[in-house]
Amino acid sequence: VNCAAIPSELIESELFGHEKGAFTSAIKQRIGKFEQADHGTLFLDEVGEIDGNIQTKLLRVLQEGEFERVGGNQTVRVDTRIIAATNADLDAAIRDGRFLPDLYDRLAFEVIRVPPLRERLQDVERLATLFLERFAREVPALANKHLAPDAVAALQGYAYPGNVRELK
Repeated sequence: VNCAAIPSELIESELFGHEKGAFTSAIKQRIGKFEQADHGTLFLDEVGEIDGNIQTKLLRVLQEGEFERVGGNQTVRVDTRIIAATNADLDAAIRDGRFLPDLYDRLAFEVIRVPPLRERLQDVERLATLFLERFAREVPALANKHLAPDAVAALQGYAYPGNVRELK
């Protein structure tokens, strides 16, 4: 789930689901991502963008393994492993009151820092080649195309403020 791509008024329903009639367009019950991922893994991308109200509900499901769908009164229990990613500085967000320290503690059980692409330019050629191979499967005109050495050098000379997504 890309938490930054979902409007704040919809993310609760996306994560926890909703009951029929919970809001105007809720014409049937909808199972949320947590329920869909029961006994599996849910990847929350850009978790630092979730607003405080949803952070509280997210903390509850991480601590208790339960939640209610939007508009519901029945408790739903789940066993879902969470992998979360963000490019936000969560320490600063905690200091500024924009991110719950308890939620951070729950999510930061194991932290893997992946340096931005600008700090590992040696990966640019490998990633660019991988992307080119994937694009070639979608666009036959790109089949058998390779990156010229000067193209690789140009790619490695860029700072990538948009990180790997920008390279792609």
